[in-house]
Amino acid sequence: MPFAKCRSAIIASAFVAAATFGAQAQTAPIKPGLWQVHMEREVNGQKAPDMSDRLKNLPPEKRAQYEAMMKQRGIATDGSGPTRVCYTKESLDRSAWANQATDCKADFSSRSGRSWKWHTSCPKSGYEADGEADFLDTENYTVKSTSVSKMNDKVRNSSTTITAKWVGADCGDVKPFEPKP
Repeated sequence: MPFAKCRSAIIASAFVAAATFGAQAQTAPIKPGLWQVHMEREVNGQKAPDMSDRLKNLPPEKRAQYEAMMKQRGIATDGSGPTRVCYTKESLDRSAWANQATDCKADFSSRSGRSWKWHTSCPKSGYEADGEADFLDTENYTVKSTSVSKMNDKVRNSSTTITAKWVGADCGDVKPFEPKP
């Protein structure tokens, strides 16, 4: 898989989580700290390769470039295991993540303490998504989303499932997550 597609897949998944947690001034009911995140994705009905498989297929210099870029954004991935993300209290409290990165807006249809449902619309990029986050407890969450995007006159339908588990309060060498386009 080309470097740009690999990069965009992980950024997209991080953006889904960021838009979920950051929109509308309600803090997600999860602990700040280091999170282990696993993503499964289907594009146009076909299962997308696992991120570790994608990284293994990159040339060493592209892989290093990708890992460095993701680390700068607060996403640690080395292809040998799950992706790690650091959420600080400040990043979880931030209320405008969805609008920081792009023209996207998240509208929530429901939001209880344990389950949030929303629709995301990004008019400039032609991206639309529906999602649901289930907070099993303060140390585990799942995000499921379906999206439609248009890229060079090609319509792309995807579904993503993100499962995350809290690792601990100390993020170690993983810097806090900063969503960027």
